[in-house]
Order: sequence, then C-alpha cells, then structure tokens
Amino acid sequence: MDKKYSFKDLIDIVKVLRSENGCPWDRRQTHKSLKPCMMEEAAELVSSIRIYDHTGNAENMREELGDVLLQVMLHSRIAEEEGLFTLEDVICEISEKMIRRHPHVFGERGGEKKAEDIPADWEEIKRKEKEGKEWMESPLREIPKELPALSRAVKVLKKADKLYNAGCDYKESADRLAKAAERLKELEPEKNSGQLEEIAGDILINLSNIARLCRISQEQILTDRVEDMIDRYEPPQNLGK
Repeated sequence: MDKKYSFKDLIDIVKVLRSENGCPWDRRQTHKSLKPCMMEEAAELVSSIRIYDHTGNAENMREELGDVLLQVMLHSRIAEEEGLFTLEDVICEISEKMIRRHPHVFGERGGEKKAEDIPADWEEIKRKEKEGKEWMESPLREIPKELPALSRAVKVLKKADKLYNAGCDYKESADRLAKAAERLKELEPEKNSGQLEEIAGDILINLSNIARLCRISQEQILTDRVEDMIDRYEPPQNLGK
C-alpha cells in the first residue's frame, strides 16, 4: 500500500460514492437492495477465516473484513441521507451496548463477577433491552428468518425450551434420535411430496434438537461433510504453497 488511509478517509470515500457525481451503482443502492451483498460478504469473511486456518495467510481475511465494513458504511450513509441515524450513532449504540452487557467488566465492581453468573446476567440485560420495542413480534419470531435454516432451528428450539419448556418430553438426545428414526421409516417414494416434506421436516427438526442438546454446530458438521464429499472427487490443492 503506497498510502495509508484512515477511517475518516473511508467515510469521505463512501460520501463521494453516494454523491451526485459518484458511482451510479452505489447511488441507487438501498437498505433492501444491499441485503444480498451483506449476506454474501459475511459468508466470504467466514470463508476467509477457514482459508487462514488452513494456510496461515491472513491477506484474504483482511480484505473480506474490509468488504463487511464497507457494507456497514453504506447502510449508515444511506440512513443518514434518509434522516434516520448516522455512523456516529451506530458506533455510540454498539459501544453503549457492550458496556451495558458487560457489567462484570465495566461496572463498579468489574472483575469480581463469577463466570457462572455471567450468562444469567447477560440474558436479563437483553430482556430489559427489548422492553417497549414494538417491532419485535414475539420472542421466537425475533430470530431472523434470514439465518441459515439449520442455525435458526437451533436458536428457536433453545429459546422455546427456555421460555415454554417445549420438548420437555424429549430432553435426552437419545429420545430425539429415536423419534427421528421413527419418522425415517415413514419415508417412502410412493408418498406425495407434501407428506414427504412433512416427514423430512420432522426428521430435520429432531436432528436439530440433538445438535442443540449436544452443543454441536450442525451447520459446521454439514459443511465439513460436504467438503469431505468434494474432496473425494476433487482433492484440495496446497493453497499455502
């Protein structure tokens, strides 16, 4: 890099891109049109972390972090143009949230809290934060539909169990596995698509609960299994060499 750019430089660059004489593509973007971009950039950042783990080369991760930051800058700039909030507001809010959610660090008696007490405090703080926020439909519906289905299933199951004691008859993962196995026997080609989808859905939700109870990431497991399958047909190259 010949020149070292600052955070202020980036703010100015985004302003120019969105200005009357800026880039036509950037100027016509909205919060809605940028949704796929944010999802893609987040996925590419996760991919860059995997590449770093495999190769020890952080160059791609640095680039992808910049792309995610650009999305934050664009959304903040559009919001400022719409009179909603500014980038400074975004920074202020996340700073306040981190301090508020970490009283064991930033509170008057920081550092004295026992580790086992922190999760309960965290949940109570989050509950209070949500009070009076009209846009939240319900505790379960606030979990974004935009999350990958496997990740969302685990979050919904976890919250449903905590709030409504849902699934209390099948607390043990072995029971869930048995229930999934029962439904698996019902999968027959002659059934109509609606029946097959319902059975497959029951199997998947029970497997999701097993993943939740065992504290394993089914997204990561499935990703790894897909990679294993790809490796059988296309052995990986030595990217670090």
